[in-house]
Amino acid sequence: MRLFALMTFLIILSLLLVIAAYVWIEYAHEDRIYSSVETVPVRSVGLLLGTSKWVANGRINLYFLYRIEAAVTLYQAGKIQHIIASGDNRRRNYNEPLDMLEALMARGVPRHAITLDYAGFRTLDSIVRAEAVFSQADFMIISQDFHNRRALFISQFYGLNAIAFNAQGVTHQIHFKTLLREYLARVKAVLDLYVLDTQPRFFGDKIPIDLDQEDKIL
Repeated sequence: MRLFALMTFLIILSLLLVIAAYVWIEYAHEDRIYSSVETVPVRSVGLLLGTSKWVANGRINLYFLYRIEAAVTLYQAGKIQHIIASGDNRRRNYNEPLDMLEALMARGVPRHAITLDYAGFRTLDSIVRAEAVFSQADFMIISQDFHNRRALFISQFYGLNAIAFNAQGVTHQIHFKTLLREYLARVKAVLDLYVLDTQPRFFGDKIPIDLDQEDKIL
């Protein structure tokens, strides 16, 4: 009976911690999130967070497509001048940054306006490396709303002056599965920052983005 009571207590406590982490991140930096191109402030650099281009049935991943479309719209509207495409490239046959590069260029973004971050294995890696590797502490995160809230939570922990632009979401049927994963991802984010002191897998040499030189090209 005592063991059952202890297990019940631990399960309830775990659920409460999951909910607390989710709510904390959900509302922590809401004033830094924008959904309108007209109202989002100008930033020199947009940090485009990667995801798989394809889903299991071989169709295009709508999260990927809508993030690309958002980045292109922001660039064409003059809201960002340069895009860091940050994603996973840990396997030879899987290259999120290259997929983003090809999609951006196919929609008219010039190659010189895109920097690839091949070590954006996780959201934390992408955010921290934006400043540690690419010398950007003031940038615009581009992803879906639920992802942006977690990315902003991480960026604010590290003292970065980031804002976020919401790419279009997906249907509720697709979104539900992602939402369940997001609950766990937010718990992991809190643990990474406040308990585990998790660092990016790779740092590497500085790769500053020369925006002045880009102005001359434009």
